[in-house]
Amino acid sequence: MQWIAVCKEEELAEGTFVVVENDDGDEVLVARAEGDLLAVVNACSHDGRGFEGGCIEAGLLICPRHGSRFCLRSGKVLTPPAYSDIETFKVKSEAGIILVQA
Repeated sequence: MQWIAVCKEEELAEGTFVVVENDDGDEVLVARAEGDLLAVVNACSHDGRGFEGGCIEAGLLICPRHGSRFCLRSGKVLTPPAYSDIETFKVKSEAGIILVQA
């Protein structure tokens, strides 16, 4: 896996996320939640669609269509209608740039 530049640190506010695409065309959601940088696949395990329009509350990513909640730290699904966890990715910051390994 390679490291992908996401954005400058100051461009990602607490409780928000951005979506980037890796070389394979897969989308990765990178968020700042509870002061940490976290990343998960941008696809709800319930319907396979992205989380755009969703929100983050208390470190949880909430699907905008059906309300399923996922832990951003572990990818664990916490509420139906989703029943499968989602993939997580490593995130770091170097010289003020957020990078995700995807």
